[in-house]
Amino acid sequence: MLLVYTHKITPRLKYIFKHICTRILGFPVSFTTTVEEFIAHDSLKMSYTRKALGNEFFIKSHEILFEQGLSDIDIQVQDWKHTKAFFFNGEKSAISFDIFAASFYLLTRYEEYLPHVKDDYGRFTAKESLAFKNGFLKQPVVDIWAYLFKDSLQERFTDFKFKNRTYSINPVIDVPVAYYFKHKGLMRTIGGTLGDILRFKIRQLYHRYLVLLRFKRDPYNTFKWIINKQKQTKHKFVVFFLIGDYSTHDKNISINKRKFVSLIKSVADYCKIGLKASYFALENFDTLKEEKTNMESIINTTLEASRNSFSKLNLPASYRNLIDLEIKEDFTMGYVNEIGFRAGTCTPFLFYDLDYEIQTPLMINSFHVMDYALLKHASLLDKKETLNRIINEVKRVNGTFIPVFHNYTFSNEARWHGFKELFSIILDSVDED
Repeated sequence: MLLVYTHKITPRLKYIFKHICTRILGFPVSFTTTVEEFIAHDSLKMSYTRKALGNEFFIKSHEILFEQGLSDIDIQVQDWKHTKAFFFNGEKSAISFDIFAASFYLLTRYEEYLPHVKDDYGRFTAKESLAFKNGFLKQPVVDIWAYLFKDSLQERFTDFKFKNRTYSINPVIDVPVAYYFKHKGLMRTIGGTLGDILRFKIRQLYHRYLVLLRFKRDPYNTFKWIINKQKQTKHKFVVFFLIGDYSTHDKNISINKRKFVSLIKSVADYCKIGLKASYFALENFDTLKEEKTNMESIINTTLEASRNSFSKLNLPASYRNLIDLEIKEDFTMGYVNEIGFRAGTCTPFLFYDLDYEIQTPLMINSFHVMDYALLKHASLLDKKETLNRIINEVKRVNGTFIPVFHNYTFSNEARWHGFKELFSIILDSVDED
């Protein structure tokens, strides 16, 4: 166990030390403000305060972990070894940066509470982030810093045996629209037909009626392939179905359609099922509650995971709603059009509410690549190289890689050419040396 001496034990300090020491590095941590207790401890120990007590393992603390609320913090990002860091704390510290304060800033999404420019959907964009502006978005810096901290501890406490964690994956499959042509109802089918005619989409009109007349499989119906892939790996896919009412933003099948309910049940036999909260459920608690209830009635078990439409987050309201509904996990944190680590980590972490200054029970699974971000690369070779680079970043710290693909990603549409192979690369990455 690591004993940390500090001048003040705060919820922020306990939260971030437990994430780095226990979740990432695998050893317990406790805290003391008593010098005598610290001196008597005969295992791992360090001081985290303004000044060292003597010649102990010491990291000079930044004030952010001892504050409450938000403040305008001056951040200077600097090069450090093979990565970047901020909150430089001088040469007298065992390590040159306060990685605990910096990790807290990134994990809590401190910057997303501050004034920033949103996109058309009201989302925080990658280009607004400290990580993008300073060139470390594509590194899981929190995990990298944790391992540098571990190396420094090992130099000081040579007899201590640290645990090793292993690389893993947690694949996410989003289902905003289960079928492209089928089960849409008479009015939507007529509207789609007229739209094809008016826009001279004769080829699409032809395929529409081949599907409706059952001469051809619906292009978005890739669920048999998904289930077969699930059978080939021990890592459970989390499949998020949108079941909200039809609207401008959400256009899935009605849950009054027995075929749609049957589809969800069949996928649930093999994969973990989550709720893809509709666009309007993000702003309306009662709508979100109704969607959760409807999904639980379909899968006949408690809903544990959710993900927001358009990957939109309103902090902290979005997460407070999930906590109130006793949803355990969220998979919304990430960027749609950029590859990288929005929260600076590839380790799932608990949501810390900066307004209430408490650690909550909601586990945040931050995704690192969405299929849309890979479309920026023209060739399949470039897509593979980009995907492998981000996988290797996670592997270096034995983290958890979380990709987001859609059911239609595995269709035969030209734009998604090769994406089945990309998904297979992710599954195979666990078994590689």
